[in-house]
Amino acid sequence: MDKAITEFANYLRNEKQSSENTVLSYIRDLKGFRVFIDSCGVFDLTKVNYTNIMAYIYELQNQKKAGATVSRNIASIRSFYNFLLKKGDVAENPATNLALPKIEKKMPEVLTLDKVERLLEQPQTAEPKGIRDKAMLELLYATGIRVSELISLKVSDVNLSLEYIRCGTEQRSRIIPIGSQAKAALKKYIDKGRSGLIMAGEEQVLFVNCSGNPMTRQGFWKIIKCYAKKAEINEDITPHMLRHSFAAHLIENGADLKSVQEMLGHSDISTTQIYIKLTNQKLKSVYAKAHPRA
Repeated sequence: MDKAITEFANYLRNEKQSSENTVLSYIRDLKGFRVFIDSCGVFDLTKVNYTNIMAYIYELQNQKKAGATVSRNIASIRSFYNFLLKKGDVAENPATNLALPKIEKKMPEVLTLDKVERLLEQPQTAEPKGIRDKAMLELLYATGIRVSELISLKVSDVNLSLEYIRCGTEQRSRIIPIGSQAKAALKKYIDKGRSGLIMAGEEQVLFVNCSGNPMTRQGFWKIIKCYAKKAEINEDITPHMLRHSFAAHLIENGADLKSVQEMLGHSDISTTQIYIKLTNQKLKSVYAKAHPRA
């Protein structure tokens, strides 16, 4: 990888305190950009100009990349050159005047409460694996945390007596309450399930795979897909769908927007407001079907 991109990644991790997923996303975008400008005969990132970047954007659009993907690439490139500008490696940011494409906001996909309950009932808790899977699914729906946050939890992040988990980094963490069912599933996993999976007693990560290593995103993705199939849920379910369901169900049942924002870890409340729109759409649909003069 180019030295400048490596330095930028270290800057994001150490100074900006960006999540590892964010850092990897930036690196992936910049590596793609680097391959493209190399093919154009520009081998020094500090020599890139506005025209080079526009050519790359056109290439992404020709490849039928989604507007969100194009926008993310522009943001990655712009942020990278702001970093080089700050260092004094470039005199100006060639991506400053790039316009972001309009992105059609899609409403989040949400499972009904019945489907969530069917999903959570699938793990068989007679064995350590099933006990672990039950705890992971219950906790994901109970807290609305991201899958990356779920698999990063440490045993020390769980406080069963006060019924909460601590999520995030030391610099940017949040406290999220857990309900009685998630608490019970977690307690059973910590007391009975985890010891049957871990190979090394010093492992600090809460959720481990059957080899005793920390659970991966891909590993959990397979788990949730497997249980969705068993529950006969036809939607193309993802871990993030449980996060959306958590937020939507809270708001449907009267939770205030600010509290939901804090639990989700949204920096901007406008991001959380989409769940109000989702709830309003559902109410309109119910009205249209049920009211005799709708």
